[in-house]
Amino acid sequence: MKVYQTNEIKNIALLGNHGAGKTTLTESLLYGSGVIKRRGTVEAHNTVSDYFPVEQEYGYSVFSTVFHVEWNNKKLNIIDCPGSDDFVGAAVTALNVTDAAVILLNGQYGVEVGTQNHFRYTEKLQKPVIFLVNQLDNEKCDYDQILEQLRSSYGQGIVPIQYPLETGPNFNSLIDVLLMKKYSWKSEGGAPIIEDIPADQKEKAEAWHKALVEAAAEHDESLMEKFFESDELTEDEMREGIRKGLISRGMFPVFCVCAKKDMGVRRLMEFLGNVVPFVSDMPVLQNSKGEDVPADSNGPVSLYFFKTGIEPHIGGVQYFKVMSGTIKESTDLENADRGSKERIAQLFVPAGATRIPISELHAGDIGCTVKLKDVKTGNALNDKGLSWTYNFVKYPNPKYSRAIKAVNEADMEKMITVLNKMREEDPTWLVEQSKELRQTIVRGQGEFHLRTLKWRLENNEGLQVEYGEPRIPYRETITKAARADYRHKKQSGGAGQFGEVHLIVEPYTEGMPDPTNYKFNGQEYKINVKSKEEIPLEWGGKLVFINSVVGGAIDTRFMPAILKGIMGRMEQGPLTGSYARDVRVVVYDGKMHPVDSNEISFMLAGRHAFSDAFKNAGPKILEPIYDVVVLVPNDFMGDVMSDIQGRRGIIMGMSSEKSYQKLQAKVPLKEMSNYSTALSSITGGRASFTMKFASYELVPGDVQDKLIKEFEAQEEQEE
Repeated sequence: MKVYQTNEIKNIALLGNHGAGKTTLTESLLYGSGVIKRRGTVEAHNTVSDYFPVEQEYGYSVFSTVFHVEWNNKKLNIIDCPGSDDFVGAAVTALNVTDAAVILLNGQYGVEVGTQNHFRYTEKLQKPVIFLVNQLDNEKCDYDQILEQLRSSYGQGIVPIQYPLETGPNFNSLIDVLLMKKYSWKSEGGAPIIEDIPADQKEKAEAWHKALVEAAAEHDESLMEKFFESDELTEDEMREGIRKGLISRGMFPVFCVCAKKDMGVRRLMEFLGNVVPFVSDMPVLQNSKGEDVPADSNGPVSLYFFKTGIEPHIGGVQYFKVMSGTIKESTDLENADRGSKERIAQLFVPAGATRIPISELHAGDIGCTVKLKDVKTGNALNDKGLSWTYNFVKYPNPKYSRAIKAVNEADMEKMITVLNKMREEDPTWLVEQSKELRQTIVRGQGEFHLRTLKWRLENNEGLQVEYGEPRIPYRETITKAARADYRHKKQSGGAGQFGEVHLIVEPYTEGMPDPTNYKFNGQEYKINVKSKEEIPLEWGGKLVFINSVVGGAIDTRFMPAILKGIMGRMEQGPLTGSYARDVRVVVYDGKMHPVDSNEISFMLAGRHAFSDAFKNAGPKILEPIYDVVVLVPNDFMGDVMSDIQGRRGIIMGMSSEKSYQKLQAKVPLKEMSNYSTALSSITGGRASFTMKFASYELVPGDVQDKLIKEFEAQEEQEE
């Protein structure tokens, strides 16, 4: 295969809602450029994309597929991304290593929630966008209505390059207003028949052409001047204007295609090769230190590994972008993230599951390699002495969690190993062995995301697993001061155990003054602070421990033991076994025994005294509250609001975003367990949401009573 220079390479992300036809388009692109000899179909499970068993089982793209096409001496690296929002991590990754996005639209549905989500990511990363209307042969396709949807959503930057003469089953021709030609196809598709525009389309085509010329001229002063002088631009000038409009995101061209019939695909490739920005046209990427890393073939070698695929009989296939320099076979590099050394023994250009050997790759290009020893997704390999790393990929927060365990307990360790390996393929799967919840938690973007994980564990790894509800990380605290004392006494022959602790607990707030006195049941307790420890808790909040013992009632050497007993109870709160927080404890009195007092005695006395005082101090349970943002079509707004309110959610605000409504709410985590499934059911899959931890808030009294009873019943059962 030919080695391409940086100025001959274009990197493109292929995006779109599930069902838009990205996998089918990929087949037509590869077939049209000669990379494959025949087109596969999703139904026959023989496509270049969707070649993993789990994808064929569900009929969904789960992983991104990296492939390339060669067209007119240009190399187009294309990353076909899953359309489901559950697998958005692949789209986020792809947009970070490419320079433009093609967003595919289903001709039957037009702008869908996946379209909106993907466009928002392009907006965040300031990437050029081309819209591509597919499935023009669908009987429900209305091209003019789709253009109106696009303009309503994305403004006057929407500029059609083509329009179909007819949509529905008879679609076989379109007008290209950039080239001012009619393109038509025989029933088998493929190479087009190119003709002059028919007389009955001349007026419409010229009006659309003029609008395109104006849009192209807007983004270049010299072109604008020429347009004012002559009212026209050459084909090359228009391409230059469109390229600049793409880069500034002032222009979003719209193309037509019928991927299943292979109609319009070659013209699309021609446009991508001629007009889409080159790597060198886009802003320079930066490393983690904020230093520019120009795509210079003569610079130092630096590779960024953005994707790992685990394939049978091969193991890890690592995909990378050449950030700088020229990488050749048998090159020794250093891993800047892990401090290890690696040899790139083989280089390949990917085409789905097929890998084509190549001798070298230049800056800006995308390739893959195999059998690296210690390279993880997100790592950088550099020339010796170069410490460049990259952290520009930011993934969305998880939205769906499940507790997972192996059916056979002996498989737990193997399950954790496999989960961590699978996370290399999809970094939006998060795995946590929670000490607090005493569960292994897997988190992802939705129910289907985690169902896919389970399928792969069971079918690829032979591990039978069960999902359950994750426990909620409640917190316990107190609302008033309380006093308690506890004597631990044990005698069983020989030295016994004895320790007595008197203490006071109260709510702690940052900056509160040291205590001087308390009053309980008419009795006053004067406090003389001898020492104070402020302990920031791993789970949030603080424990403040004050020693106010006078007259040697408790020897100072036993204070750490008392604190240890209290900390143990803070880790397993008295109400529900959840972490306790924001408590001040004052130990003011106690008793010792000259022989029987020891550390264990005071640890137990401190633990029990704290527990008794805590229960009398107006104890409250706090629950995690999340900020939830839902993007929902107008006609489902009422149902979605009612559902959120039924989850104890509080609506914080509403606003319009393009053709969708943006709903902001605060919702307890407890009520979000099945939200992704419910939202999909309510809206027919047309809404999406994000969630982010906001704060801990008091649970309502009835909920608290229920939680305490459940915990007490559970403890009795365990006893």
